[in-house]
Amino acid sequence: MKPVLLLFVLFLTGCNLAPKYHTPAFTLPENYKEAPGWAEAEPSDAIARGEWWLLFNDPVLNELETKVNITNQNVISYRAAYQAARALVITQRAALFPLINLTGNRSRSIPFIGKSGGSFVSGAGGALSASSNYMFGIGASWEPDLWGKLSNAVSQAEASEQASEGDLINATLSAQGELAANYIQLRGIDAQRTLLDQIIEDYRRALVIASNKYEAGTVARSDVFQAETSLNSALATRQDLDRQRAVLEHAIAVLAGENPSAFTLAPETWQPIVPAVPATLPAALLQRRPDIAAAERRVAAANANIGIQRAAYFPQITLTAGVRTTTSVLDQLFKASTGLWSFGLSGVETLLDFGARRGQVMQSKALFDQTVALYRQTVLTAFQQVEDNLAATRVLADVTHSQTEAAEAAARAKTIINNQYLSGMVDYSQVIIAQTTALNAQQAQIQAVINQQAAAVALIQAIGGHWSPLPELPDTDKVSQP
Repeated sequence: MKPVLLLFVLFLTGCNLAPKYHTPAFTLPENYKEAPGWAEAEPSDAIARGEWWLLFNDPVLNELETKVNITNQNVISYRAAYQAARALVITQRAALFPLINLTGNRSRSIPFIGKSGGSFVSGAGGALSASSNYMFGIGASWEPDLWGKLSNAVSQAEASEQASEGDLINATLSAQGELAANYIQLRGIDAQRTLLDQIIEDYRRALVIASNKYEAGTVARSDVFQAETSLNSALATRQDLDRQRAVLEHAIAVLAGENPSAFTLAPETWQPIVPAVPATLPAALLQRRPDIAAAERRVAAANANIGIQRAAYFPQITLTAGVRTTTSVLDQLFKASTGLWSFGLSGVETLLDFGARRGQVMQSKALFDQTVALYRQTVLTAFQQVEDNLAATRVLADVTHSQTEAAEAAARAKTIINNQYLSGMVDYSQVIIAQTTALNAQQAQIQAVINQQAAAVALIQAIGGHWSPLPELPDTDKVSQP
């Protein structure tokens, strides 16, 4: 009878009460709306490994980005969470196998000693003696996975591990992108500081010229005041750029995992490089984005949890076996004649819980629906970010072209107005207007290129960072049924 029961138990271990899992359906467009003719570029081998920041050809940026994986504290935190998720998988897998334990002890007994007639005697009236007892036992217990509860717990843990890995990749990409964006802004400020240094020297010369002309009596003193106003305004703008640069430098230090008090970025020549971002098809976005992959894995984990909760309706069976041997002679401990074998089978079934199990199953289904909605929302947000940054990349290229032409025209106009003022053909207010226009146009030109670079970084993050697709997810559709 026992072999038949054991075979029946083993047969039931293949049962699984979780619904058959399918990745949530999502309708994908054939092309991106904002870039229907987006031509695919061919990145270098290094960039194909995910080092997208090499597109900017900046050695300092390259060095900073390599620190993110190592010393960024948020990334370290997510890496620790991923390791914890991996450890949980090991724990859940162990529950599929028997639990084996070993016991052993040694006890020593001494006969009772009493006093009779002034003499000490043993309880048996004989000589005083002590005896030892030895016990050794080995036992095992196993809970067969009759209803798929344990295997679903493993599936849930594995899906959570993969989701945690996606979180780690996403956190790394986010930190890398934020560092690149801050670095680009800082180098843009360096360019604006260089521009203002040149403008301030021009304003100082203009102030000297206005002062000399006033001393000569050819212009009113208001020209001197206007020249001083322009100079001091430029100095104030230059000083505020120092403040902005300091804030960005501190942010970059934290992203690189360094103390801002001991971190310095020396000014460098600005490189207005706007990289061409390789294209990706809409369908590939679901594989490339780590946050989408993480959201999908959480759907799989929630699906497995339904099977775990459904298993509570069925009995919990535990098989036990063991052998124990006891003797007072140590060398007889492992002889068969001293051994005692035992086998057992126990089961627990809840008869009445007033709807507790039903509520848990309902809750697991609701949580599954929630994770599906969050997955689809993540996908929608990803497409929004791609479309936003595709539009920004396209439009900002035109903006930069227009701002460049405007800056060149404003510089020519300023030169002409300065010459006319020196010749006495125009008053100083015209010079002020030309100087302000030229400065604003040149600053706008620099900012337009910075915006282009920032849009390229944002687009890289939106399409998942790595040019090569992320590893394919396991085939989770193949789930056994009860």
